Amino acid sequence: MAETTSFNKTFAIGGDLTVNRMGFGAMRITGEGIWGPPKDRDEAIRVLEKTIELGINFIDTADSYGPNISEELIAEALYPYPKDLVIATKGGLTRTGPNVWPINADPAYLERALEGSLKRLKQDSIDLYQLHRVDPNVSYEKTLEFLQRAQEEGLVKHIGLSEVSIDQIQKAQEYFEVVSVQNKYSVDFRTKWEEELKFCEKQNMAFIPWNPINAGNVGAINKLQQIGDKYDASAHQIALSWLLHHSPNILLIPGTSKVKHLEENYRAATIALSEEDMNELNSIKQSEK
Repeated sequence: MAETTSFNKTFAIGGDLTVNRMGFGAMRITGEGIWGPPKDRDEAIRVLEKTIELGINFIDTADSYGPNISEELIAEALYPYPKDLVIATKGGLTRTGPNVWPINADPAYLERALEGSLKRLKQDSIDLYQLHRVDPNVSYEKTLEFLQRAQEEGLVKHIGLSEVSIDQIQKAQEYFEVVSVQNKYSVDFRTKWEEELKFCEKQNMAFIPWNPINAGNVGAINKLQQIGDKYDASAHQIALSWLLHHSPNILLIPGTSKVKHLEENYRAATIALSEEDMNELNSIKQSEK
């Protein structure tokens, strides 16, 4: 019998917000192109309600999802929130149309974005507020100063960053404790950010991959499905399971607008991959996109 690996089921964000490592990303409960309301609003509400039933207690969203729609639906479906539910949201991207994401991390804009998120989520303070992108047209120091002030004023409890390098993380650490990093990362796209993941492990920061499977990498899909067949699992489930095994600091936020898919994603947290299969997955050729 092949020797199996194991992984911790929970992680404490910032040392005090303990969440199950299989969370939920609330981007896809909006319309096509992450724009406007969902096609099936009732199903979107059911998806959110089902997250709680499954024991998911970490939900990741952003003011730009919809925009505003995702946060509004979360509050409608789940408020008043369970005591152990951690809602993370983000600011720093604006929306001008479907699949269009201009960056704006100007402090004045972020202030309005944070006020809007607090109002929509019906909260006095955001558990985890994440800078959605570093803005090349705005002083990074000014952005960090705003986040520092927001935390000092109690509007946010913890602060995270997205799509950042180690240098950018360390710069932010001069202003506040960085508790999470959300970068694009998957079994077939990890070379670019592997050092950042290792840095997060050493610093005990959460690492939250977005786009956890690169669907364009056909070779990876085939390898994932070959291994999935051993576990009666899909390629997507194996990709998620690999992430949980790969690092104890990884939190997963797969998203969907269907209850069926939510349940399928959640099952990935129950798959115990063998060392042999982990080695096989580690050998997957890396995509550059």
